Amino acid sequence: MRVVTISVNGLEQAVEKGFFDWLAEQDADVVCVQDHRMRAYEVEDKHLIPEGYEAYFIDGELNEHGGVGIYTRHFPKAIMYGFANEQADREGRFIQADFDKVSVACVLAPCALGREDELIGEDDLTVLDHKDEFMEAFGLHMQKTLRKRRQFIFCANLQTAHHVTDASPLYHKTDFSGFLPHERAWLDRLFDEMGCIDGFREINKQSNQFTWWPEQTEGSRKKAGIRVDYQLLTPGIRKTIRDGWIDEDTRFSDHAPVIMDYDIEIGF
Repeated sequence: MRVVTISVNGLEQAVEKGFFDWLAEQDADVVCVQDHRMRAYEVEDKHLIPEGYEAYFIDGELNEHGGVGIYTRHFPKAIMYGFANEQADREGRFIQADFDKVSVACVLAPCALGREDELIGEDDLTVLDHKDEFMEAFGLHMQKTLRKRRQFIFCANLQTAHHVTDASPLYHKTDFSGFLPHERAWLDRLFDEMGCIDGFREINKQSNQFTWWPEQTEGSRKKAGIRVDYQLLTPGIRKTIRDGWIDEDTRFSDHAPVIMDYDIEIGF
């Protein structure tokens, strides 16, 4: 079973840049797309479904919220739109496909980088506050999920890196959201206390393994990278990992795809 996760910063422009041509060469079973920036019905209306795949997408009230979607070669047993958190579900931040032996979810956290203190809404809520609220809610969902007997893969752009080796030195010296102490502490709890598995780090311990080179840092792809795109696993499938890598040569957005192979039979 091959699973791909990628933040596209707009699905239409990613397809124009060759996303589907690249995808045809990957032989992926499930492809999780974050930040598609369109209405869910437009995916079919505009023929934005690669050949051989089914598409399941959720959008937010505003396109700028991003939205997430799943392309799959295999019909799922069920699709879950949202995770029962009102704000996150209105913003289209979670979708899950249940297959016979595993569930695959696609997740997009709010981005606060470069806008940390910007006010949103009428309650003096900052963009960073909004992100923190999402992370707290998603953490509670993960806590419940990790207690289940069913196995899960969460393809997630969490907008946050974990360790020093996951971020360029620029982030070590500044107060950018994505590498703040309390954000990294949230990941400590996810991995160390809850027992969630960082699939990529199970097989690759090297430094400078980045997935995002944000424009806000005004750095080049090599100098200002950060690893914020994950495949989060329940412990029961830890030993099924066969391979995994970041394809840094893509140019569909300022994110690179994360590709993971698992010894899991997805079909029925």
